[in-house]
Amino acid sequence: MKIKGKVVYQNLGTGFWGIVDKQGNEWRPTNMPEQLKHEGSEVSVVAKEVDEVSVFMWGTAVEIVSFQTITP
Repeated sequence: MKIKGKVVYQNLGTGFWGIVDKQGNEWRPTNMPEQLKHEGSEVSVVAKEVDEVSVFMWGTAVEIVSFQTITP
């Protein structure tokens, strides 16, 4: 699946990075690349949904397969 959205940092528990798409869907990458960890960055990722149990009750868990940043 392709996801386009903004990178967000969620300060819940130990904290984690996520992506919120234009429709407001929340995605929680299990393998967020360091290059994407910038609050507010526009990104486009190809990801696959993963079945993961997590203490974070936020977003759908995905694994990023490829990515790119979007410059305005």
